[in-house]
Amino acid sequence: MGRALVVEADGGSRGNPGVAGYGALVRDAATGRVLWEGAAPLGKESNNVAEYSGLIAGLRAAQRIDPAADVRARLDSKLVVEQMAGRWKIKHEDMRRLALEAREIAAALKRAGGSVEYGWVPRAENKDADALSNAGMDGRTIDRMLDDLAPGAPGAGDEQAADEQAAGDRALVEEVIDPTPAVVQPEPGQGPTARVVLVRHGVTDFTTAARLDGRGGSDPSLNATGRQQATAAGRALAHLLGGADARLVTSSLARARETGAAVAKAIGATPVVDAAWDEQDFGDWDGASVHDLARERPEELARLRHDATYARPGGETHAELAERVLAAYARVVVAGGTTVVVCHRKPIMVVMAEVLGIPHERVWRLAAAPGSLNALEVWPDGTVSVVFTNRT
Repeated sequence: MGRALVVEADGGSRGNPGVAGYGALVRDAATGRVLWEGAAPLGKESNNVAEYSGLIAGLRAAQRIDPAADVRARLDSKLVVEQMAGRWKIKHEDMRRLALEAREIAAALKRAGGSVEYGWVPRAENKDADALSNAGMDGRTIDRMLDDLAPGAPGAGDEQAADEQAAGDRALVEEVIDPTPAVVQPEPGQGPTARVVLVRHGVTDFTTAARLDGRGGSDPSLNATGRQQATAAGRALAHLLGGADARLVTSSLARARETGAAVAKAIGATPVVDAAWDEQDFGDWDGASVHDLARERPEELARLRHDATYARPGGETHAELAERVLAAYARVVVAGGTTVVVCHRKPIMVVMAEVLGIPHERVWRLAAAPGSLNALEVWPDGTVSVVFTNRT
């Protein structure tokens, strides 16, 4: 059995349709402790789209916490609950698309051994998610992992240690950003020498099934949800760039090249492939289920995650991955101007850890959701500013 989690989600629109945003949180079902909080603006959307978006964000966060979790999703939207339970038909195209996305996440949890059930709660019992959705409508983006200790894990009963851990996580992963960022034109000679936007590819069937998928694996293509995420990333980049020119680089793997094609269409750029941005090679574990590895070979999986010198047979170490990725990043910086790089979770983690000085044992605290954007500015003296992270 997976970890028992409760997702509380909400969304709202000031005008319906109007300025919209969602909020969601994940609790440990046994203790009630909040493990994750999230919120984001959605632009001009309806209440129903915002409520579905909150549910999707909560389910994705639960999957991040435990890919085989048993999830109870609680919403004060009778419509979303009844539609997701299959008792009411879904007529609106936007809601059909969002319901399909939520069902794909739920199906991935079930395939890994977990479960998802939906329940309605009165608005008065959904106050925390409602407050987060108002933060989203106010233009705030929040992705805050508060506690990653499983029940019974070492230190799980130590309240002081847990609070210190939560404080550290908040400092690393919380972001509050303007909902409509723009490329600011600096005074001549005073601006950054390079702007870099790192984009994670959309999901594949391997992603949703929590399977390792490195540069030496089967190289799957985007699935339907992944294609939607790629299109959304392109729209976001077009808005972010505001018509400014940008180079576009992708890894050599299919999912990155396909995401890059959608981005290229949106921003009017020609993709250039650089295999140095490929995902880590997981050797004989390519295609393996993370859930199965966690159950059957936990010590080796922990080494792969936390020992930078460990490699699977036929694969590469994290240190080797970092060497090639940071060399590719240096080439992008030297070129100057604005470059969009479409790649993978671990290469993004490598760059972000390097510029933020995060040690390898903490690198997994960095979130990089499928289709997300992460922006950096490099200044003439070599100083790097992280403009935003994990924006979807």
